[in-house]
Amino acid sequence: QVRVVESGGGLVRAGGSLKLSCVASGRTFSNYAMGWFRQAPGKEREFVAGIDENEGNTYYTNSVKGRFTISRDNAKNTVYLQMNNLKRGDTAVYYCAVRQPGTVAPGYDYWGQGTQVTVSS
Repeated sequence: QVRVVESGGGLVRAGGSLKLSCVASGRTFSNYAMGWFRQAPGKEREFVAGIDENEGNTYYTNSVKGRFTISRDNAKNTVYLQMNNLKRGDTAVYYCAVRQPGTVAPGYDYWGQGTQVTVSS
């Protein structure tokens, strides 16, 4: 079992920035692929960004490219999502997810409880 805990959400004005953090338990964090997802009210959960294991490739949904950056610090078992130039459409609950070795993409094995991001005008 892997415990996943997000933090860093909050209320920010449009054009502002937030940095989300996600800590995942386990001694093999560097072997996990990690992802950020979000779910806005009345909408389905959507993929936002992903990063492969170790110092792997990164992936973004089109709407956040150039504004969001996913990164990881394996020594701290942490993945980050730096969000710049936030828009009202970014308002959602943001979830962090873990993919263990052996799980086929785009599946994820463990999820956090989510952190609320609200962007005001």
